[in-house]
This record gives sequence, C-alpha cells and structure tokens, in this order.
Amino acid sequence: MVSLKTELTPEEQHIKDLERLEKMRPMDDDLMREIFRDNIPLAQLVLRIMTGINDLVITSEETQYDLEHLLGARSICLDVLATDSEGRKLNLEIQRSDRGASPKRARYHSSAIDVEFLKAKQDFSKLPVTYVIFITEKDVRGANRPIYMFDRQDTVTGDPFGDDEHIIFVNGAYDNPDDNSDLAKLIHDFGCRNDEDMYFDLMAESTHFYKKTEKGVSRMCKLMEDMRNDEKIIIAVKLLKRGKESFEEIAEDSGLSLEDVKDLAAQLEIIPA
Repeated sequence: MVSLKTELTPEEQHIKDLERLEKMRPMDDDLMREIFRDNIPLAQLVLRIMTGINDLVITSEETQYDLEHLLGARSICLDVLATDSEGRKLNLEIQRSDRGASPKRARYHSSAIDVEFLKAKQDFSKLPVTYVIFITEKDVRGANRPIYMFDRQDTVTGDPFGDDEHIIFVNGAYDNPDDNSDLAKLIHDFGCRNDEDMYFDLMAESTHFYKKTEKGVSRMCKLMEDMRNDEKIIIAVKLLKRGKESFEEIAEDSGLSLEDVKDLAAQLEIIPA
C-alpha cells in the first residue's frame, strides 16, 4: 500500500509554506480571498475600475459566500460578493483555468445570485442589478483587450434588453506598456508578487500584510495547514467508505491522527475493518 502521509517535518512544511506564500499574487485564490476579506475600501476601488461606475459605494462585502439554496442544484462558493448603496450585487471571481472561465459558468453565477436575493412572492422587478466579473489568468476571449463587457440586447436593433444583468471578463494576461489606464495598472497589480511594485496603495498594503508581516504570514500559513487537513479528511472518508483498511492504516495513509479517524468513523457510523 502506498502511504499518502507527508514525510515532511513541521519545520520543513513551514519552510515550504513560506516559499509558496512568497510566490503568491492577488491573482491566486488563497491570497485573493484574504486580501479582500473585510476590506471594503479595496473592493470598492477594484469594482469602480472594473465596472466603470466611478461613484460606486460599497456598503457590504463577503468572501467565500455560499450559494446552495435549490434542492438538487449545484452549489457554488463566490470568491467575493459585494453590495453597493443602490442595492446592486457584484460578484468578483478569480478564474485561473480556461475551463473555469466559461460563459455558461458566468451565466450560472448570475442566475444563482438572482435566486439568492429574490424572496418568495416578490415581484420580478425586485431582482437586483447584478455584475459577475471574472478575472482570468489568460485572455480567454482572445482579442487582446483588457476587458470584455457583455449585456443582452436586441440582435437586430442593438437596443438593450434591460434585464440589468452584466457579465465582465478581465484579461489578467493583458500587458501593454503604452496603456497607463487605471484598469491596466490594476491588472498589473493582480499579477504582481511584490507589493513594492504595485501601483495602488490599497492593494499593496493588503498584500504586504499577508505576505510580510508576522500576523499576516501566520494567518496564511494557518490557512494552508487547514487546507491540507481538509484534503486529509477527504482521503480518510474515501478510505473509510471503502471499508478495506483498518483505522490504523487509514490514519497512516491519510495523515490524520488515529483519534481523528475514529471520530470520522463515528460520524459516518462506520465500524472498523
């Protein structure tokens, strides 16, 4: 049997985590969610630039917002969901893979937000204005533009459909040295590893905190450890359900403690093999 347990000592794992953190950019999900957590000023700056709404005022903002209200429907977890003073809902997503940045995924995000915020018996006119914004690692639309903005319209006259649904793709690969716009600078900052090279102070300050201060680095290392533990739990659950290994073997293969494996088994009502 191949053991899945890491051979790294805690000290070696910590060094590895620090090396990983050093390479992180705001374009990376783990760092992105932290720098936007409880950071309305940064969310407001980014969303003003990406939507073109210069007077946008963000009143609330959440990271890792779960949408899972329809029985049997696919649940999603939004990277950032913000609400502005006009009641508009703005979803900001990092999509590093081409597959994750599909138009139909953007459509699903928009639909899920509609379901979340239209209550039973409310009139459809109460649906909020929505913006779903995907920041993509590559130029998934292929036209070498910094941003792509989509609204429904009459295909003959070009008149707007008026459903108040807006989908935006921001090209994270855009790099034009002659473009000094705020959008081009913001795209640069999302791809930047070093806060000292960033244009926007709000982005630089938050990135600096999580990558270079003791408290921020500790938070990121704890986050990476939690993610490893989640992976260990997934492995242990699969092995428990397979029912071919003893608790001791599952503990060794998953990297969890024997007590943790026993607790999982009790929750799943599984007896030892």
